[in-house]
Amino acid sequence: MLYLKNLSCLSYLKEAITLFDSTSIAVTIFIVAYALIISEKVHRTIVGIFGAMLMIMFGILSQETAIHHIDFNTLGLLMGMMIIVNITAETGLFNFLAIWAAQKVKAQPMKLLLALATLTAVCSAFLDNVTTVLLTVPVTFSITAQLKVDVKPFLMAQIMASNIGGTATLVGDPPNIMIGSAVGLSFMDFIVNLAPVSIVIFIVTVFILEALYGKSLHTTPELQAQVMKLNPRKQITDTSLLKRCLFVLFLTMGLFVAHGALGLESATAAMFGAGLLLLITFTRDEEKIAKVLGKIEWLAIFFFAGLFILVGALVETGVIKMLAAEAMKITEGSVEATSILIIWMSAVASAFVDNIPFVATMIPLIKDMGAMGITNLDPLWWSLALGACLGGNGTLIGASANVVVASLAAQHGQQISFIGFMKIAFPCMILSIIMSTGYVYLRYLM
Repeated sequence: MLYLKNLSCLSYLKEAITLFDSTSIAVTIFIVAYALIISEKVHRTIVGIFGAMLMIMFGILSQETAIHHIDFNTLGLLMGMMIIVNITAETGLFNFLAIWAAQKVKAQPMKLLLALATLTAVCSAFLDNVTTVLLTVPVTFSITAQLKVDVKPFLMAQIMASNIGGTATLVGDPPNIMIGSAVGLSFMDFIVNLAPVSIVIFIVTVFILEALYGKSLHTTPELQAQVMKLNPRKQITDTSLLKRCLFVLFLTMGLFVAHGALGLESATAAMFGAGLLLLITFTRDEEKIAKVLGKIEWLAIFFFAGLFILVGALVETGVIKMLAAEAMKITEGSVEATSILIIWMSAVASAFVDNIPFVATMIPLIKDMGAMGITNLDPLWWSLALGACLGGNGTLIGASANVVVASLAAQHGQQISFIGFMKIAFPCMILSIIMSTGYVYLRYLM
């Protein structure tokens, strides 16, 4: 009897599924997954994995096709850089840099804020911005505690600096990694095309921060003297390891610069650097190797993998092509109109939705626009990168680095409110997008 009931349930399920075509099912799964990611009621990694498996279970795409849509170049680049950074962090280098920066500005609070913001921006350009804030923000708490100044302006500055700095290079922000991998853009392509405008935006943002906080950040000469007495060199706990890490870092950066000429993917450069550093550092120490590999942000890696499959299902069912056709109707195939639409749509969307799933959806859409008649896609790719990366500064949930800093602040008893952050960050983001729009128009569309 129970068997017959189960058989009856299965037949009803099959009948229900046949009422919908594969496109409807794919869109429904994608929208529900996206809604859950935005709501944060279920961890996004779980949503990514389960949503991807539903696409396969419902036959939207086969397992082999799903694996084909996972971009190893993005995942390999992230994993390689995470391994290198995690080993380098053990040397105390990042603590050294923070204290060194504080002493260079005589521990004056406003100048210190600018120094830490600059340090964060530079590090975010060559490491990923999430890793950068994980390494620099704890030191910020330590120094501001010693000076007895409000840490929130420093955190605001570091959040915005991490997203602006990350915009400048291939490896600085996950959206850039995804765009570079999908299009075949090199490390130098990003430097040449995005670094100039990123530098200008950072300088303007610094002036705004100084105007906002310059008169409110004060400390005492006695507390400044204590910071000046700290010995930055004592932060370096392993000089030998530091030398090896710096050697591998510079070698990896060199490979990033030359990977196009060498015929290598950026993931190969990063994983080669990671493998080399593991080889010359731990060799046979299984416990330390496991510890380093355990620090890889596996939640992010698996989220990416699931997300690639979710978007791949929309590609396979033709949804992306349909959206591209609609966008072409709106802009009438104009490169100028399409570029401006993409940069503003990306910025506003990325301010309220994590920019990673948004960019994953936009990449195949722009590719289909190219297939429909737009011959020069370069302005579109740079517009997407600028909009997605800088748009992350709009709200507290706009980029992964923002959420990480807010979580670290909460651990230290400091709450960064959504509205409080948005009041300052959103106008700065809009200004940066206005500047980016002008830059894209003058450089690529005139």
